[in-house]
Amino acid sequence: MEVKIEKITSKQNQGIKNLIHLQKHSEREKQNVFVIEGLKELEKAIQNGYRFESVYFFAELISFERLQTIFNQRLPSKVYEVNAEVFSKIAYRENSGGIVALAEPKSHSINEFQNDEKALFLVIEGVEKPGNIGAIYRTADAAGVTGIIICDPKADIYNPNAIRASLGCVFSVPTIITSSEKAINWLKQNDIKIYCTYLKAAFPYHKIDYTESSAIVMGTEATGISQVWVEASDANIIIPMRGIADSMNVSTSAAVVLFEACRQRDFK
Repeated sequence: MEVKIEKITSKQNQGIKNLIHLQKHSEREKQNVFVIEGLKELEKAIQNGYRFESVYFFAELISFERLQTIFNQRLPSKVYEVNAEVFSKIAYRENSGGIVALAEPKSHSINEFQNDEKALFLVIEGVEKPGNIGAIYRTADAAGVTGIIICDPKADIYNPNAIRASLGCVFSVPTIITSSEKAINWLKQNDIKIYCTYLKAAFPYHKIDYTESSAIVMGTEATGISQVWVEASDANIIIPMRGIADSMNVSTSAAVVLFEACRQRDFK
């Protein structure tokens, strides 16, 4: 099918204005689309089956032929070529590669998820900063987790800062978004051990056996995990610290514990 390219030369174009509005969570939720900027991020979204509504490209940075190759000759129905002035308005990064696209989010329903034998899940509850979420996804991707379960989210994984900080790993790591109560019920039903990072009555994290199906639970740096997780936990774990700080960044803590689990599993 021949693709029709529409040229946009004005920043006052309604579609361009809408791209700016989609920086807000409320608009992404209302329109059920989000913005992807950057070649690496776009390629990961394509590889992981995301559906695209439209794509905007700046021909001085990327050719239409290259665009077709990236999309495996299956471009969305709406393709727009923009000039330098317009692209500078919609691109928030200098190294975006000349592409900005609109895609549809996935449902991330817990009912659609299939549990693996000897699964390794990372649960994050109430994390607020998109940059932290992105960093957590990079760590989880590197550790090869079965999936991330986001409970009672206060930040959106499709926030541009989360996508950017994750280098597109928000698209590659299987994700469930649900409430803490539903997550706990699902983990229990699937015989997955729950290990919560917690300061009280906790075992050093490296003393726990993660070789069976496990879920490692992290909360916010300020308040930690909620009581419902403490009560559901098979064991509370702590990272021994020798300095004067009373906590570590949640993405750093996730890396420490996840890679201990990977070590115990011989990185398989």
